[in-house]
Amino acid sequence: MLQQELDAFAAEWRNKAPAEAQALIAAQIADLRAGGIEARALGAGAALPDVTLPDALGRPVRLRDLGPVAIVFYRGGWCPYCNLQLRAWQKELAAMTAAGVTLVAISPQTPDASLSTAEKNDLAFPVLSDSEGIAARAFGLLFEMPADLIALYTRFGHDLPRINGPVGWALPIPGTFVAGADGRLVFGRAEADYRKRVEPAEALAALTRH
Repeated sequence: MLQQELDAFAAEWRNKAPAEAQALIAAQIADLRAGGIEARALGAGAALPDVTLPDALGRPVRLRDLGPVAIVFYRGGWCPYCNLQLRAWQKELAAMTAAGVTLVAISPQTPDASLSTAEKNDLAFPVLSDSEGIAARAFGLLFEMPADLIALYTRFGHDLPRINGPVGWALPIPGTFVAGADGRLVFGRAEADYRKRVEPAEALAALTRH
């Protein structure tokens, strides 16, 4: 199970990470939740936003042209939780393709950085670049990082403006969305805590119920 892998990594991180870093991250997650970002994210019944993004090779991909589609928002290839998430979805790809469902992942990374993420994780599905935050805003996921967290990420070596381009120090909270052939979402969930991710099987089950 994906969440078991994420929990195991989080436990290992807590054993190593400075208390200051843990406190800053916990506070930011709490602030995001208190601000209602999870509730503002698109949910079942909403129309799939009409967004076109470049893939890792710069080719435009329009979300509404993909038919039944699963869309996974992740923070970037620098995030170990995101890499675990992407690999979990890769394991479902053959079954999804056989069922006529397209899978795409979206992050703020530039196409070059997205290509590196795809190669590192042996991904065989499109990894789209949302460097201006257009898709993240449309789905209700984008937030601006506070100054203390920017300082922490900088110390960790995560130079997000270089990796992401114009969106700079803004990130999407992780979100998973599934749309049917009619362009309506049958599943949508966002997580303020980036250590929590939707299980692929749970999201895809919404298509069979639709």
